[in-house]
Amino acid sequence: MPSPNDFTAEFRAALIDGPERIGLNYRDPKEAARRFAVYRNNVAHSLGQALVRRFPVIRRLVGADFFAAMAREFIAAHPPRSPVLQEWGGEMPGFLQDFPPVATLPYLPDVARIEWARGRAYHAADARPIDPDMLAGQDSLRLHPSLTLLYLDHPAVSIWQANQPDRDGRVQANGPEIALIWRRNDFSVATSAIADADADFIACLLETHSLTEAAERSDPVSMLSLLLREGLICEEELTT
Repeated sequence: MPSPNDFTAEFRAALIDGPERIGLNYRDPKEAARRFAVYRNNVAHSLGQALVRRFPVIRRLVGADFFAAMAREFIAAHPPRSPVLQEWGGEMPGFLQDFPPVATLPYLPDVARIEWARGRAYHAADARPIDPDMLAGQDSLRLHPSLTLLYLDHPAVSIWQANQPDRDGRVQANGPEIALIWRRNDFSVATSAIADADADFIACLLETHSLTEAAERSDPVSMLSLLLREGLICEEELTT
């Protein structure tokens, strides 16, 4: 028998690319191979479904059959390193960037960045929104852990929105977009394209937490109103 560490590594490798090389003694090697193949297929199916749930718009854009084949390539190249599947999938944008069959769809990596960020926002830590009355005279602001700002090379927010279940996929926008993503109080995740000036304001708050510095970059009214309305200016993180 191999050592526990060697066994784990060989078992993981066998699950991804087979055949099994895990050093077990079989009474019936052929039967063992058949059973392991069933287990391998179940794992591959489960991982593929996890990718479907994490990247539904990518699946719609490339088609279900193509996505299933692409998922197998992704799983082989980037198998999970943790049993917590919510931590897996962050390599998808880079994978799509370098995946020749989707070279004619250059916006796919940006759409994947949005979908990955949305999943991360959903699972972000909880935080207590600040009482608006406490904002007066306060310059240092901490934003909700779910808040994410993405600078995109393509109109990926518009593409993502146009490919929701109730939309027809038609996109009117052109050029780069900036995405703002956050988790609402009801645990839905919002995704919106914002203007450059508003992005400058949010970026400064994320970097410095200083309202004064952020307001010097752009007019704070619209973004400050959104942050307060959505409960995105917080007091302290809550451990859950």
